[in-house]
Order: sequence, then C-alpha cells, then structure tokens
Amino acid sequence: MASPRTVTIVALSFALGLFFVFMGTIKLTPRLSKDAYSEMKRAYKSYAKALPGLKKIGVSSVLLRKIIGSLEVGCGVVLTLVPGRPKDVANFLLLLVMLAVLFFHQLVGDPLKRYAHALVFGILLTCRLLIARQSDERPEREDSREEQHVNDQEKNKVKQS
Repeated sequence: MASPRTVTIVALSFALGLFFVFMGTIKLTPRLSKDAYSEMKRAYKSYAKALPGLKKIGVSSVLLRKIIGSLEVGCGVVLTLVPGRPKDVANFLLLLVMLAVLFFHQLVGDPLKRYAHALVFGILLTCRLLIARQSDERPEREDSREEQHVNDQEKNKVKQS
C-alpha cells in the first residue's frame, strides 16, 4: 500500500497540474471562456504598464501573458503526467510564476480577492515541494542512524574486550 506521503504528493501533483493547465489555457486562448480571456488580456496590459522596464527589453503585455500561460500549461502537464524529478522542477518553476504574479498584483494595487488564488496555489505548490523533498531525505537519515547504531555497537564491543 502506498504511504500517506506518496498519496499526498500524487493528489497534489494531479490537482495542481490540472489547475495550471486550465489557467494557462485561459491565458492563451478564448476557447474555454471568452470573459476570462478578456479579463486576462486587460490584467496583463495593466502589469505591462506598471513595469516600463519590460517594454524597454521588448516584452509586451501579449508576450508576457503568452510566456506565463505557456509555462503554466507546460508545467501543469508535467505535474499531471510525468513521473519523477521533472515534477519538482515544474513545481519550482510554477512557484516562481506565482511569486511573479503576486508581485504584479501588488504592483498595480489589486485588492486581495483578485490575487487570493495565486496566494493559495503558491502555498499549495510550496507544500507539495516540501513534502516531495522530505520523502527524499528521510531514507538517508534512517541509513545514517542505522550506521551510527552499528558503529556504536562495535565501539562497545571493542571497549569490552
């Protein structure tokens, strides 16, 4: 039977992956929701206006929206379908995207209800990454404890001799 840690990681990976595929698709195309797509276009225009440095390096609001949307779709697919370490890389990239989105919302002065989802999903991504990393570190600690226990027993034998 799978450990609770494994079940948690799989469930979080799948749910977060689907969410980011959905949100990234909304940023890229109006096929899912024309209203949400229009709102994304409007929001990214305000982000680009608030960051004039982006314009100087040639990043328009459209390009910024497409880059973030593509990252969300790509990393969401990885979180949902790809096993192993690539999930952690995708998780980390999405965490960076969420931090950037939170920064954008703060920069334009949006109220909390406009960016609460980014805050919640950033926390969920952080939890998923911490749980995944914790499960990797656990066996090494147990192995070192066993080795130390064996070494302590050998020292005790030497002292008794």
